[in-house]
Amino acid sequence: MDLNELYSGKRLGVDASKDTRTEYQRDFDRIIFSSAFRRLQNKTQVFPLPGSVFVHNRLTHSLEVASVGRSLGNLAGEFIVKKYKEQLTKESRSFYRHNLYNVISSACLCHDIGNPAFGHSGEDAIASFFEKNESTYKPKFSAEEWTDFIHFEGNANAIRILTQQQTGKLEGSIGLTFATMAAIAKYPCESIARTKGILHRKKFGFFQAEKENFQKIATETQMILEQTIPTIYKRHPFVWLVEAADDICYNIIDLEDSHRLGIIDHDKCVNLLLDLIDSLDAKGLDGLKNRHHLIQDKNEKIAFLRAKSIGHLMMNAAKTFENHFEEILNGTLEKPLLSLIDEEKNSNSKAVLKQIETFSIENIYNHHAVVEIENAGFNVMSELLSHFIPPILHAENRSKADEKAIKLIPNQFLYEDQSDYHKVLGVLDFVSGMTDNYATELYRRIKGIEIGMRR
Repeated sequence: MDLNELYSGKRLGVDASKDTRTEYQRDFDRIIFSSAFRRLQNKTQVFPLPGSVFVHNRLTHSLEVASVGRSLGNLAGEFIVKKYKEQLTKESRSFYRHNLYNVISSACLCHDIGNPAFGHSGEDAIASFFEKNESTYKPKFSAEEWTDFIHFEGNANAIRILTQQQTGKLEGSIGLTFATMAAIAKYPCESIARTKGILHRKKFGFFQAEKENFQKIATETQMILEQTIPTIYKRHPFVWLVEAADDICYNIIDLEDSHRLGIIDHDKCVNLLLDLIDSLDAKGLDGLKNRHHLIQDKNEKIAFLRAKSIGHLMMNAAKTFENHFEEILNGTLEKPLLSLIDEEKNSNSKAVLKQIETFSIENIYNHHAVVEIENAGFNVMSELLSHFIPPILHAENRSKADEKAIKLIPNQFLYEDQSDYHKVLGVLDFVSGMTDNYATELYRRIKGIEIGMRR
């Protein structure tokens, strides 16, 4: 991969215009002011919302990931310019030094933008709806289209949200640069190519409806084409930094949230974080413990260790990116950066992170409050799909009830003159874009649980 061709300020359907900001700075601003990003404030990260104790939602999580990603992008950019200076054009040196961090932070900002209401539970509800109705709906779609539905994926939905032209709206949606779009494509393949055990194909990155747009993004940013049928690309180098920022944040932040909610014992939380810091920087541990001892407030103690843990993981991830950069460029790296830190340092950080992950699975992700919201979310999403998808596919013989259901779908999500596949995607755009609260409210209204004028 040519370092001078990895980035592009071009956008889908939007002519570039000059102002005081670079194209890549404009990406960040466009995301911040988009309604799709704003809705993340009412989408569950892990714990139910709202609560008496403030915990992270999708929006605050995305902001923190963007902060870590900006630092990783800055470190990576300086490394690339220093090591490959002679291979880079003047323009490229400027990009890597002054704009790569904008691309990474923007990609981090919108990495969860495709997640439906209720997160993974919402994804499961959408996939399950089609699986349960296979005999009714499968004959209406191609094999590739059907696979999109039965393995509905938030990562692919992000690409759709960021590129799809909705009815009555401008082409190109938010209109991000190809560089930023390439940086969020963790799984650059179509749904029929998804294969467990292969990192870049563990899930899929675009629906059939966005395949052509994705190919444009891949071509403009020099992504390596691994296979044509089905379409599979190697990851773009920028993806590794976005993934690392996300991995760093959710591993540590979920632990902090569980402490605030009283799910994890204070001493247990302290010991886990100190063990992690020790594995990453044993030399500085004594001084850190002395500072930690001066803090009296328990939540502040954990916040202090959280900040230090994230800082150490970030620096180590950046170093790992540097050491494996040639493999990343060649498309041969098959492990996330965080899992490779041990090999770089001969440490046990991977074992400590695994311990944190195991604890989180047992005590956080399976906490009764989390399981309750997952069950509720699954039922809410399933009922909404049952209410809207049959009417949208009954175009020839809709009942009065079907017509009433269609009237609840905003016009921007109706693709009545297109194929059944696009009609269903419109419903999924509507339902998956809902916040947790709105999905619950609409469910209660259409089920007759709550009746009355909208306030």
